[in-house]
Amino acid sequence: MSEYIKNIVDVLMRIEAEEANALSSASDAVAEVICRDGLVHVFGCGHSHLAALDTFYRAGGLACVSPLLDEDLMLHDGAAKSSRMEKMPGIAIEAFRRAAVDSAKDLLVVISASGKNAAPVEMLRTAKAACVKTVAISSSAYTSHGGVMLAEADIAIDCKVPYGDAVIEVGTGKMGGLSTYASLFILNSVLIEGAKKALARGVTPPIYTSGNVEGGMARNVALEERYFGRVKRL
Repeated sequence: MSEYIKNIVDVLMRIEAEEANALSSASDAVAEVICRDGLVHVFGCGHSHLAALDTFYRAGGLACVSPLLDEDLMLHDGAAKSSRMEKMPGIAIEAFRRAAVDSAKDLLVVISASGKNAAPVEMLRTAKAACVKTVAISSSAYTSHGGVMLAEADIAIDCKVPYGDAVIEVGTGKMGGLSTYASLFILNSVLIEGAKKALARGVTPPIYTSGNVEGGMARNVALEERYFGRVKRL
């Protein structure tokens, strides 16, 4: 347990120390989205979509976050199938088209530790071709193993996870992945700082409140009405 905690903390501290400029640039982009009344679209396949879910429609989350969830690329309807389909070309192009991303107002965040599979790379390239600003969360450990996302995004954030993700030796294998912790820390940090920067410019960020505290439900209903039809999964 202590070994795993140390690995988690170490990677988060490395991100804070070594990715400060990239994190600041990404939070600037989020602030621009909030000030323009745009959306922050978040895309990831397999376990990488967990970060999108964690920042969507939750207490303390921005209401302008829109997860791009393609069920063929998620785990709940066939994990092995989704792993194969993530490597197939063409899927992300359709997912992007259905999302109706506004190039003048929106931001796209693509999450993939390896930064090399067809779907996340294709999503990034499709967005860039449509003149949408992009943020990539990926690991430089994969650069020599086919990872390309860090080189191609407008803003690239290195999540620092090792090649293979898992860190604890158990027999002939390893357990204890780090990528979910790293991605969540990066994404939440960028959203929080972006909200603070928007507020400093005089724009109130749209933040959900827990529905279990006084007045929370009423505030959330107002935000739901504002974003219905725009955030596709709301």
